Amino acid sequence: MTSKHGGPQRADYAPFAHLTAPNSALYRLVMGVFLTAKERFAVHLRPEDVHAALPMESRPGEIETVVKALDSLAGWGNLRADPDTARVTAVEDFYRKRFIYQLTQAGEAAEGALATYDEALGRRGALQAVALHDIITQLRALLLIAAEDDPDPAKAHLALSVLTARFTALAENARVFMGSLQRTIDLHDVEVEVFLAYKDRLIQYLERFIQDLITLGGRIARLIVELEDRVEPALRAAAAREALDASPGEAERAEERAYEQWAGRWSGLAAWFLSRDGRESQARLLRGRALGAIPQLLAVVRSLNERRVGRSDRSADFRTLARWFADAPDDGARHRLWRAAFGLYPARHLTVDADTLAERAVHPVSASTPWAEADPLRISPQLRRTGSYERRGKARRVEDRSEARRRLAEVAAKQAAETTAARARLATVGETRLSRLGEFDPLAFGLFLQLLGDALATWRPGMTRTVATSNDGSMEIRLTALDDGTLAEIRTPNGVFRGPDHRVEIVDLTHGTSTLPEEEAEQAEEEEEAG
Repeated sequence: MTSKHGGPQRADYAPFAHLTAPNSALYRLVMGVFLTAKERFAVHLRPEDVHAALPMESRPGEIETVVKALDSLAGWGNLRADPDTARVTAVEDFYRKRFIYQLTQAGEAAEGALATYDEALGRRGALQAVALHDIITQLRALLLIAAEDDPDPAKAHLALSVLTARFTALAENARVFMGSLQRTIDLHDVEVEVFLAYKDRLIQYLERFIQDLITLGGRIARLIVELEDRVEPALRAAAAREALDASPGEAERAEERAYEQWAGRWSGLAAWFLSRDGRESQARLLRGRALGAIPQLLAVVRSLNERRVGRSDRSADFRTLARWFADAPDDGARHRLWRAAFGLYPARHLTVDADTLAERAVHPVSASTPWAEADPLRISPQLRRTGSYERRGKARRVEDRSEARRRLAEVAAKQAAETTAARARLATVGETRLSRLGEFDPLAFGLFLQLLGDALATWRPGMTRTVATSNDGSMEIRLTALDDGTLAEIRTPNGVFRGPDHRVEIVDLTHGTSTLPEEEAEQAEEEEEAG
């Protein structure tokens, strides 16, 4: 529906008016009675039925109060009032005000909107490690579909739909969970025992999800990298399937719009797990946010313990300060107390110009000089009168930043080349020992520590071998424990790194794929999941 001006006509929001009207609590209870009756397939309700169905503690003493509420809701459009002729036994009964009430379409829609609103506010969210496993499964299925010369549109559409649904649920739940976690951290008036018990479970939950994100995020990133050059036919096949139901004249445009939507979804999925162009992935940001929440929770616990032990907080300090102000003998003492408590002093200077700087160069003023003893600053009458002072004159020339941009581009290219060289330095030819890796420069050693940390984060008791992928999917490390008790030493310009020796294989995935046999890869995954 459009207005005479061509824009959408404003909807009638009268069914929501009872939320802010006086006696809104009774209106909500009455609407709840009608929703319950609808679930039980009751169509009409009389005022005495509504009065009897209200909770005992909230039920009005007189039925007339309920009748007035029903009439008001009918006036707003939430209910429809029809004459109650079923109980008419005499002509005089026609002149009495008797109605039966039922939900209107607008009232039912308003209740549905309010239920959705309440559900969204009460939603806590969750960090879904199961969704990460499902995303890996769907990416592997999509990899098989994309490998076909002519991808099946039905299979491609189903795989992409399931992948989109699981990824959307993961991202939305992570957003809601981190928001609720921040509100938990910001709590001040909370029972200490309840918060301490909740804190332990929450930290264990965060640590478990972080470990799963490190383990599975790298696999997802690697699958996305493998699919990037082969996923377009599958996206177009899914778009073509969606456009089958379009009208003949709109089929081509519908297919193109569907392809743009699928390409955007794939781009969002890739950006969630891959770090590129100086921008960190959302998975990495989520991991950092979850890691940062743990010390914040511990800080809240420490604050609660200090409050419980010392019983000293800001409100108590302000009350004490208020008593000091009340006990001060005169206004002079109160002013001194104010300056001592808040450190607020009258401003003696508003601006410093070239003449002021030249004067201070000739006659320097010590920083410890009180303002009352320092030379006064001359202020323009215009500034004193209007509160602003603007120098008039020729506008400044536009600065040419092309040279700065060129230097930034050179720095970015240099950093990219150094990163590529560091990956090439780390890559090994087959398996070797950590002790034989030789000496690393700082950049290569930092990258090696990240890879080693990701691998050790997936290590569980009983495991002898693990495989981990870097967060951007560019490198893979395969680590195998040794039982000979030898130590490995890796020398860097900043010192020597020592630790238990392992067999290690590092693969640069940007220049090739893994040479690990499929049976060994599956065995490593089974050991990791069983652990």
